[in-house]
Amino acid sequence: MPPLVVHVVHRFDVGGLENGVVNLINHLPASAYRHAVIALTEATDFRLRIQRDDVEVVALHKPPGHAVRLYPRLFRLMRQWKPQIVHSRNLAALEALVPAWAAGVPVRIHGEHGRDVDDIDGTSRKYQWMRRLYKPVVDHYVALGSELGDYLIDKIDVAPSDVTQICNGVDTDRFACAGAAPALIDGCPFDGRRHWLVGTVGRMQTVKDQPTLARAFAAALRQQPQLRKRLRLVMVGDGPLRAESRAVLEREGVADLSWLPGERDDIPAVLRGLNCFVLPSLAEGVSNTILEAMASGLPVIATAVGANATLVQHDITGEIVPPRDADAIARGIVRLALRPDLAEAMGRAGRVLVEDRFSLTAMTAAYQRLYDSQLAARGITDRNEMGRG
Repeated sequence: MPPLVVHVVHRFDVGGLENGVVNLINHLPASAYRHAVIALTEATDFRLRIQRDDVEVVALHKPPGHAVRLYPRLFRLMRQWKPQIVHSRNLAALEALVPAWAAGVPVRIHGEHGRDVDDIDGTSRKYQWMRRLYKPVVDHYVALGSELGDYLIDKIDVAPSDVTQICNGVDTDRFACAGAAPALIDGCPFDGRRHWLVGTVGRMQTVKDQPTLARAFAAALRQQPQLRKRLRLVMVGDGPLRAESRAVLEREGVADLSWLPGERDDIPAVLRGLNCFVLPSLAEGVSNTILEAMASGLPVIATAVGANATLVQHDITGEIVPPRDADAIARGIVRLALRPDLAEAMGRAGRVLVEDRFSLTAMTAAYQRLYDSQLAARGITDRNEMGRG
């Protein structure tokens, strides 16, 4: 049998990190690796996006706090499954590598996908100390973007040779351009062929800062009141900031010009119905949603955090603005709404960039090379030996 990779996440639910895990599982050749997923807390119906029928998903229902009480169960799972590789994602899942080490898993990889909600600038000494504490049980690190790679090297004292940068890939068949005009979004009261829809997609939590987009939308209408006839806002996602964003829109008197439907499972169709995409995040790694929006042929307005400025080429595929700056986002919205020809040209350029540099094929190949090289470094090169564990 092919070797087994166990992916460990905090929660297996809708999100860019989790979507990257699903894409990797679905596209890494079945003849190369088998997979299992451990969610330390919950695993929602999101697991149904896995297209392979040989992938076990286990939720451990961890309560808040340290996962030390789960160590015995994690140890037993590792001894039962005998994986060749355990791959944890982000700080909340890092400690799972301790029972993996105790169980004798040959290769332990940790991925840094983005900033922690409570440490958006990476300066927390506590989180740096925690990462250093677990460093002895990590064989190799994956950083989604150069900023996170530099953080591991400069702040956590990881050797550069132990860090590999791999960007997320996007399914350019699933996320594709709508064509000559935006498509209708099922259930949406607005029509991108008559209106000009600016939108965002993602978990509505602090680090994503959707209320700033709500304020920017209102500011754009104040800057150009004539846009009130056709400018509309679409904010897809659920979470603690959904109510706050709605309250902002109501206070600004523009709630009737916006649509907040909650979580959706048809994101490719939603993106095909927009005219412009905005990501107002306070922190990011390599954003899946930016790549998906660009693959969908949309111009992107994004904040200058994480790898956003690497993905969005200013004035070519979109605009880069300061974080927490509603007026700057508003100016970008107004500019593109008044220049649909420019918006369309940026969207076309973004699609070309994704096809050239951020395909699923490139991402999958990079992970396969990493997994193969890590096993080979430990003398595990025979596929039959890999499969026995």
